[in-house]
Parts: sequence; structure tokens; C-alpha cells
Amino acid sequence: MKRLLILSGKGGTGKTTTAAAFIAFARANAFADCDIDAPNLMLVTQQETAPEQTAFYGAEKAVINPDVCVGCGLCAQHCRFGALDACNGIYQVNEFACEGCGVCELVCPQNAVQLVPDESGTQVLYQGTHTFSTATLKMGRGNSGKLVSAVKMALLKHAPECSLAVFDGSPGIGCPVIASISGMDLVLVVAEPSRSGISDLERLLRAAQPFQVPLAVCVNKWDTSPEHSAAIEAFCDTHELPFVGKIPYDKTASAAINTGRSVADLDCPARTALWSVYQNTLSLLGLAD
Repeated sequence: MKRLLILSGKGGTGKTTTAAAFIAFARANAFADCDIDAPNLMLVTQQETAPEQTAFYGAEKAVINPDVCVGCGLCAQHCRFGALDACNGIYQVNEFACEGCGVCELVCPQNAVQLVPDESGTQVLYQGTHTFSTATLKMGRGNSGKLVSAVKMALLKHAPECSLAVFDGSPGIGCPVIASISGMDLVLVVAEPSRSGISDLERLLRAAQPFQVPLAVCVNKWDTSPEHSAAIEAFCDTHELPFVGKIPYDKTASAAINTGRSVADLDCPARTALWSVYQNTLSLLGLAD
């Protein structure tokens, strides 16, 4: 099974649109949405079965037993994150500020504090004619990399035998992206034709280099700024990155996405260009027809 990860330097470049089109073109029966802060691949892919949902516990957080706490305040004095506040003489934990370091548990003379597993998010798995793995991270939780790894492992564990698995990654270069890159056969970067798009591409290249995973690049909405699109192609040539194509701005595609349809289902310039990008990407993976 070849593993293709699709990334972008920022949100809104067309990463998920490209991933959904690739899934449709390949008739892929194994794919995942690793953008756990805002997963949306399910909006443009059809799911035939009810999801299997599992709580994800990524870390621990402190809990104070109000029946034991005497309000001495030692926990709050030693907390470096300001996660403890008094209410009617009893201390409580702010779950969004607590980092689970355990200092409060250590210093409490009444043993009123305990570290407990924290439900950091929810894993979701669809199984039917295809396997789709995703998850949603709870607000304020910092275990994004661990949850992305869990999403990937769930797909690889349950997916049927297939030639290609498509992973829709997170924007940027943060922990979710780092966790997504590991173990991939190819990363396709959907670049934005702008000055910031070139900067984003440079950052993604630096982030991927330690993993020794090859990168390929395409440009979405290239005709909104031909000069920046040409600069991205020149950047790829300088850094010996395969440039697999460019997709024009297409109002038809935008309208289809708003109704939950994949560009692959349309007859429009964007679909034609994406098909060419898809074929060139398959060639890099050694899967060309």
C-alpha cells in the first residue's frame, strides 16, 4: 500500500478539495482526515455506514476532591500554569489551563489531588466498502500529534488490501503535520500562488526533510497570480522538487464544493487539471497505469 499525504502551508488552499478528488479518481477504499482540529473530508466523501466512535485519552489532568480539600492553597502557589482557583474556600482545576504536570498532586498535604486520564478527543472510524479514519480534538487540548498518529494507525489496522491510501493533512507545519508526515511514501503540497504561498512551501520543505519523505508540488488557482505561480515552479526546479501541475480558478468547482460534491464528479477545467495532477502523482508513486 502506497501512502500519499496531501498538505498545504495554510488553510483554504484547496488541500481537502484535492484529496477528495484523488479519492474519487482512485476509487480509494482507504483514506483518512488528519486535520483533527477541523476535519471536513467527510463533507465531500460519501459514507455508507454509521461511524464507530472511540474516546481518545492523550494525557492526564488534575482533579481535586472537594470533600478532602481544606483550601490551604499550596497547589495554586506551586502551579506554573495558573490552573487552580479557589471557590468558596475549595480549590478547583481549570481543565483548559492544566498541563497535567502533577506538581499539585505532589505538594497537596491532604492527598486531595489526583491525576486522571483526560479525554482529549474522539476517534471516528467508518468501515464498509471503504475504510475512513478521522478524529476531532477537544478544544484546548495539546495532544494533536498523538491523536493524528492514532488516526493513521486505525486506518492501517482496518483498511483492506489496496494500492493507495490517501491522507488529508492539516494546514501549516505544527504537531499534526509532523505526525502526519511520518511513514508516508510521498507528500503532495498544494501551494497557493502568492508570496506567502512560497514562504509556506519553504517551511514545509524544511519540516519534511528530517523524515526523508519526498515532496511533490502543485499550484491551485494558479491563474489568480501567474507571476507567483511561475515563481513556485522556479522554486521547485531549484530544489529539485517534482512539479506535478497547476489547477485554474473555477467557479463551478467552488459551487460544487459548497453543496458537498467532489470536483471529480464534474466536467469543468478544474477537474481536468486535477486529473492531470493525479496522474503525475501516481507516476511518482510507481502506480501509473
